[in-house]
Amino acid sequence: MTDKQKKFADEYLIDCNATQAAVRAGYSKKTAYSVGQRMLKNVEVKKYIQEQLEKIHNERTADAQEVIEYLTSVLRGESLAEVIVVEGSGEGCSEARKIKKSPDEKERLRAAELLGKRLGMWKEKVEVSGLEKQKNQLDNIIKQMRGDG
Repeated sequence: MTDKQKKFADEYLIDCNATQAAVRAGYSKKTAYSVGQRMLKNVEVKKYIQEQLEKIHNERTADAQEVIEYLTSVLRGESLAEVIVVEGSGEGCSEARKIKKSPDEKERLRAAELLGKRLGMWKEKVEVSGLEKQKNQLDNIIKQMRGDG
C-alpha cells in the first residue's frame, strides 16, 4: 500500500466519506469521487481499514470481563462516582461543589441483580400460553398417522 493510499484510509476512518477522504489525502477534487470508490475496493486498503476499525472497536468497547469487573466493584462499594452537591454557605447563599461518593444501596442492589442475571443465578419466569391446544392437535395427528384415530 502506498503512502497516499494509507493517508486515504486514515482520512476515511475520520468520517467514512470516501470523496472527502480522497481530497484530504491529496487527490484531485475532480476525480475524488471515483478515486474514493476505487480505493474502497482496493484489497490492501480495505484490509487496512478493517484492521483499524477492529483496533478502535477493541480499544473503545468494553468486553464481558470488564463489565463483570465493573459491576463487581459497584456491588462491593469500591467504585466512586463524582456528584455535585449544593451546600448553604450562609445568608441565603449556596455553593455547588463536586464530591466523590460510593454507590448507594440501590445502585449496589442493581449491580447485584445484573451480575446475577449474567452469571445465570436465577431465571426470569416466562409464561407461554396456547401450547396445550397445539399439543393436543399434534397428538391427534400422530394418532391418525398410526391409524388410531
